[in-house]
Amino acid sequence: MSPLCECCGEHINKLNQQVSVMRKEIKNLRQMLDSAARAHRKHMLSIQSAVSKIELCEPDGHQPPAASPAASPASPEAALEQGNIQTVPIGYISSCFSVKNGTPRQPTICGPSRAELRIQQSIFNNPEHALVGLEQYSHVWIIFLFHKNGHLSYKAKVKPPRLNGQKVGVYSTRSPHRPNALGLTLAKLDKIVGDTIHLSDIDMIAGTPVLDIKPYIPEYDSPHTRVAMDAEPYESNTHQLMASTVSLSEPKETDAQSNLKGDRTDDDFGSQLSEYSSGVCTQFFLPKDLHNVLDEVRGYVSQSDQIVSERKQVLDLPKAKPPESSMDRPCYGEETYSTIAGWIREPPVASLQVRFTPHAERELAEFLPTHLSGSSESDRPRFKFLSSSDEAAAAIRGVLSADPRSVYRRTRCKDRLFFFTLDTADITCWFGQGFAEVLQVRPVERHFASM
Repeated sequence: MSPLCECCGEHINKLNQQVSVMRKEIKNLRQMLDSAARAHRKHMLSIQSAVSKIELCEPDGHQPPAASPAASPASPEAALEQGNIQTVPIGYISSCFSVKNGTPRQPTICGPSRAELRIQQSIFNNPEHALVGLEQYSHVWIIFLFHKNGHLSYKAKVKPPRLNGQKVGVYSTRSPHRPNALGLTLAKLDKIVGDTIHLSDIDMIAGTPVLDIKPYIPEYDSPHTRVAMDAEPYESNTHQLMASTVSLSEPKETDAQSNLKGDRTDDDFGSQLSEYSSGVCTQFFLPKDLHNVLDEVRGYVSQSDQIVSERKQVLDLPKAKPPESSMDRPCYGEETYSTIAGWIREPPVASLQVRFTPHAERELAEFLPTHLSGSSESDRPRFKFLSSSDEAAAAIRGVLSADPRSVYRRTRCKDRLFFFTLDTADITCWFGQGFAEVLQVRPVERHFASM
């Protein structure tokens, strides 16, 4: 074959470029088609649920004959067994964060953040009755709905902001864009007043629908507490068994004997029991069954002592590093019972230093706390949730130190101002290399209208 001329080579390069562009377009069309198919399925499910509701609400004369309510696919029992339930919010959050922008991604980021949750009367005739006993707990789990996602689409892999653009599976993150858009947060329970729960350390915006509340119990919810509890009952039960066996088998002691026993340890109990049983045998004739019982008790006590001593040795020894083959999941701390991803503790995105301009500090000092009231200072802005300007400054530092910007804004909008709302204040700031600076703190306009 003759070599290609320069003109033919240029045409081939152009064709290759066009083919690559066409492949990318086909890939985009496939993704659009997949998302449209998912949206279509969701719409069909919503239509089916609406039709089933209409059929249930129709009079008996217009309903078609059915074999039995339990066999009907639209019955609540069948829907519950299939996992298709209609959720009803028990209340809506009233929070110091009114918009998504600047809201903490985790509750521990901004400690001074506060919120209120009022149980709706449509759920319970007496909502305050449902909260009886909850005041005994310091923290509660809040199950809510991400109602500000903007769309119902989701992907199998997401880009968490702390990973700075790297992709991981959606179920290994706490991304709000999930198949069911459910959120879970651990909030501090400050107080309960009637049918209203006062919370702090929250990461939910105002208007968030709450689906359920559950008390936080460390003995059940914390793996570290579980391990500590697993060791304590066994040791206490072993000591109780040994003490009860001593009280049953030994005769009544004199004062001198009790003083001598105080110097003995639990490790000598097996030898004590053997000595006592042998002494009893020399003085009295015991039945064979009683001999067998004493032998079993002696063996059980010695075995329990061995197990307890081994367990104490294991607890006292330092934690050994797992072999190289099992180092897939990094572990932090002394307890190896729970593990987390490495980027949670050491993310690629570092914490930022937060500073205020003198002008922003003066503007923040103008805000009155929520508990102060007076006609002479009615023209000054007032917080609704925060108790002081110092607490507001701490909340602003907590929000900005975690870099609330998205990956897109962090990479492509570095030189733009960042705005967010905290309680009744609108904050303006900008980000530099390793720091964030607050430029302006102004009251929210709608707050003045409500004063």
